[in-house]
Amino acid sequence: MSLGSYWENLAAYARAVRTGRHVWASGTSAADERSQPVAIGNAYEQTHYILHEIERALQEGGAMRHDAVRTRIYLINEADWQAVAGAGAEFLGEVHPVDTLLVVASVIGAAYLAEIEAETYLSA
Repeated sequence: MSLGSYWENLAAYARAVRTGRHVWASGTSAADERSQPVAIGNAYEQTHYILHEIERALQEGGAMRHDAVRTRIYLINEADWQAVAGAGAEFLGEVHPVDTLLVVASVIGAAYLAEIEAETYLSA
């Protein structure tokens, strides 16, 4: 499954993959349809954008946000963790997947403050 981004084509990866009842979304950053960063300097807004992009990819595989069982967040600035966690909580609502939040030195692209992966499981 692809959202048609420059990065997907360059690195030859899928935005999301479905195998049986599992749908996995690749690491996603806040890049628009022209592969340009959005919400520069705002980790909260970048997180909202990323989660909506992940949801679009998961939907291609038949999954929805309520199917989420795991998220992984790679964060550049530790000081942004509450803003990122808050945006995630707003987006997921009553869904409480397992989560890992890591502070890393960088992700590809200096303007990106976070990168997020998601895994879903489709119930019968």
